[in-house]
Amino acid sequence: MVRLHRFFAVFLLLAAALAAPAQAGKPYQYYAVGDPTNVVVAPRTKSAMVLMGGGPDVDAAFSWMIQKGGGGNFVVIRSRGTDAYNPYIFAMGGVQSVETLVIPSRDAANDPFVIERIRNAEELFIAGGDQSDYINFWEGTPVQAAIQELANRKTPIGGTSAGMMLLGRFGFSALNGSITSSEALANPFDKRITLERDYLAMQAMGSVITDAHFDTRDRLGRLVTFMARIVNDGWATMARGIGVDVETALLVEDGKGSRIGAGSVTFLQTVGVPQVCLPKQPLTYQNLQAQRLSGGGTFDLGNWAGYGGSTVNYTVSAVQGVLVTK
Repeated sequence: MVRLHRFFAVFLLLAAALAAPAQAGKPYQYYAVGDPTNVVVAPRTKSAMVLMGGGPDVDAAFSWMIQKGGGGNFVVIRSRGTDAYNPYIFAMGGVQSVETLVIPSRDAANDPFVIERIRNAEELFIAGGDQSDYINFWEGTPVQAAIQELANRKTPIGGTSAGMMLLGRFGFSALNGSITSSEALANPFDKRITLERDYLAMQAMGSVITDAHFDTRDRLGRLVTFMARIVNDGWATMARGIGVDVETALLVEDGKGSRIGAGSVTFLQTVGVPQVCLPKQPLTYQNLQAQRLSGGGTFDLGNWAGYGGSTVNYTVSAVQGVLVTK
């Protein structure tokens, strides 16, 4: 019986050692299922991007990325968390491997192994979490450059929640924490409104800022405020916003998007400059053009127009800190 107990003890120790990441002592964590040997696929001729609004993942969005990328090595990057995406995506089939890189520091974001695995990806997905980590840990590092290199090669890139926030030209960086719509509308210069620009240059996203969990966290007001600040501060003469509901994704190929999942995608565009956008004063910004895509049809990000029966057009105004829709 003692020998049997010792056998099981040794077995458990060996199993734990095999399950642990092989890169002990490194500043990153790396996990893989399948064969991570580098795969070379034919060059992509069309860009592909997934904007996912957080909450439950949309299975079909990952299958779409695999199809557009040609399989090979699917890479997930994040600043914290686990390798939970690996078995989930691998079970969908069509890929040789799924790899997760947890990149929790600037040291990790400068590691040659990390950069190699990202650069070799046929599909790249940026997980949710805290977008301030992605700014603090990755901005100005080879990780940021490697993501942009993939985008330039038309490698499919997707992100959910905080990961999606990186994919517009402009972004809410959350360096001082999050903020609600009512708080942002009441004071568009609240210290928690920290905005980022030019993190990545994705096709058709040149004037865009995104927001996730759009329905469940009532984020229309704060997205309007972010757009007001972009125009008011002279970052652009016109801003566009994309708000994606939970359990929803916008699949964008060569600048044309289609919605999948349980919710809607909302598209906003500014008209002129804010009427009142001052510190400690409620925002007034009138007549932003809005379109909501809730079913089939497509949205052309280049022309900023929806096509199909499910597109609803309306206007949004902030009047002394209160939203009015028509």
